[in-house]
Amino acid sequence: MIEPNRPFRWDLVRPGHLGTLLDGIPEPDLWFLGELIDCAAKVVARSEDGELYFVGRSVDSVFDLLGGALPDPARLHLLPLSTASMDSRPGGRLHPAEVAQLRANLAAHGLSPAALARGSRPVVFADVVSTGTSFGQLLGILRDWAADERADWTAAVRRIRILGLPRRTHTSPNTRRWQQHAEWTRALPAGAVRNVSLDSSVFSYFADHQQKLTRSFGRGFWADGEVRTPARDHRTRRALAEAAALVEAGRSPAVRARPARTMSREPAIAEPWLRDLVRRLPLRASPA
Repeated sequence: MIEPNRPFRWDLVRPGHLGTLLDGIPEPDLWFLGELIDCAAKVVARSEDGELYFVGRSVDSVFDLLGGALPDPARLHLLPLSTASMDSRPGGRLHPAEVAQLRANLAAHGLSPAALARGSRPVVFADVVSTGTSFGQLLGILRDWAADERADWTAAVRRIRILGLPRRTHTSPNTRRWQQHAEWTRALPAGAVRNVSLDSSVFSYFADHQQKLTRSFGRGFWADGEVRTPARDHRTRRALAEAAALVEAGRSPAVRARPARTMSREPAIAEPWLRDLVRRLPLRASPA
C-alpha cells in the first residue's frame, strides 16, 4: 500500500494555532479583495452545489476567502498538483512508480475513478486557465486510471465539472473561448465547462506573482516526505499573513454581504440550494 503524500498547509479556518509565526510581519495589502469576493461568489454559484476542488496553488485565495465566509466550508478542497512536467517532451511521460504515487495522492482526496462513479454530487475542478492544458492532463490521468482498474468511467465523467478562471477580455460575438480549442472537453457532459473571468491584473497576480504557502507539487515531489514540513522563511510567513487575512476578511459581515448580493444575480439563484446559502451567508456566526 502506497502512503499518500501532500504538502503541508496551515488550516486557517480554525484560528489560534499560528503562535508567533506572524509576529513582525507587516499587514498585507489586499488590493484585490473586491475582485476576489465577486469571483469567489460566482465560483460557488456556478458549482452546482458540488464538491469544489481548487487545483494547484493559483486559486488558493478563493479557497481562503470562502473558508472564512461560508457557513459550512466542508465541500471546499485544496488539490495540490502540478502537471507542468507531464508533456510530450523527453522525460515527460510518467514512470510506473510516479503513476502509483499520483493515484494514491488523488485517492486520498476521494478522486479515484471508483469513488467518482459512486458519488452523487458534481465534482468541480477550479483553476486559473489559459489553454486548459492542465485540466486536460488531470482528466487524462483519471481516464487512464479508470481504464486500468476497469472502473465505470462513463459514470465518473458524468459527475465532473470544470470551472475555469480566465483572464477577462473584451467580448464580442466572435470571441473564442479557451474551451473551444480544447478537444478533451468534448468527452464531458454538455454544459460541464464554465468560466468566471478575472481582471487581468488579479489574474496575473494569482497565476504568476503571488507568493504561495506551499511549493509547487510537481512530479518530483509527489513522493517526497519533505513537503510535509512547513517552511518558516520570511516569504512564506508573508504569504501566511495574506492567507490568514483573507480568511478573516471572509468572516466579516461586510464582506459576506457582498457575495450574497453577487450570488443573487446569478442564474442559479433559481435553485433552492443557492437561495438557502444566500439567506444564511450574512448570518454566519464568527468563531469565538
